[in-house]
Amino acid sequence: MTTAKSTARAARSSTLFRRAARAGYVVLGVVHVIIGALAVSIALGAGGDADQDGAMEQIRSTPIGGALLWCVAAGLAALAVWQIAAAVVAAAPDEAKRWGRRVTLLGAAVAYLVIAGMAAVYAVGGSADSEEATQTLSARVMSAPGGLVLIVLLGIGVIGVGVGFVVGGLRRVFEKTMDLPDGGARNGVVTLGVIGYIAKGVAVALTGALFVVAAWTQDPDKAAGLDAALHSLAALPLGRLALLLTGAGLAVYGVFCFARARLARM
Repeated sequence: MTTAKSTARAARSSTLFRRAARAGYVVLGVVHVIIGALAVSIALGAGGDADQDGAMEQIRSTPIGGALLWCVAAGLAALAVWQIAAAVVAAAPDEAKRWGRRVTLLGAAVAYLVIAGMAAVYAVGGSADSEEATQTLSARVMSAPGGLVLIVLLGIGVIGVGVGFVVGGLRRVFEKTMDLPDGGARNGVVTLGVIGYIAKGVAVALTGALFVVAAWTQDPDKAAGLDAALHSLAALPLGRLALLLTGAGLAVYGVFCFARARLARM
């Protein structure tokens, strides 16, 4: 562990590595802005996939889409490695909090690596249907002994992550990881963070809820990811308004990521 910590500290002291990780926050922001815009368009009656797949398709459709996708992949991979290094050297007053922080950092790293891999697939001309992949995996898990329980636990875990985002936004926990400016600029960044965290939390929690519904109905097709979660929100009473606000909030989270790229303590 000492060698791993030394390596992690050396990596985190690299100016080039730090800049690459900050670029990761920028591309993460771009992805969220696109997903938010797609969600808003769905709320207004248009079609499209409001998830990572849809975001990658939108980026690829631009004249320099391939190059941009490689930038997304590289930036998110760098950010993921930074999170892993941070997990290795994580410090906290007690062991439980230390491991809790490590789990959070490693979970974020896995999410970034998944999106980075998806960007690489689209960059070389391929495609990835995360909705179909989620449904297929859910079906296989459900068919195994105890599979329904595992899907419920997974759904509850994802809901917990979503609730964590909402609570984190309300408590403004992101302030502890950023060097915020003074005055009105600080209030602006904090407002972006609060709105963005809450909207992202709602979207994540809805995704988790679909896993629970899939297990309850024994229908793996209901565990269909973010896009299905947002479409299900639109089907509720006043759902289109709720989807419109959630989509706008996801775009705000993207803008907050731009600010984090500049202000995050790294």
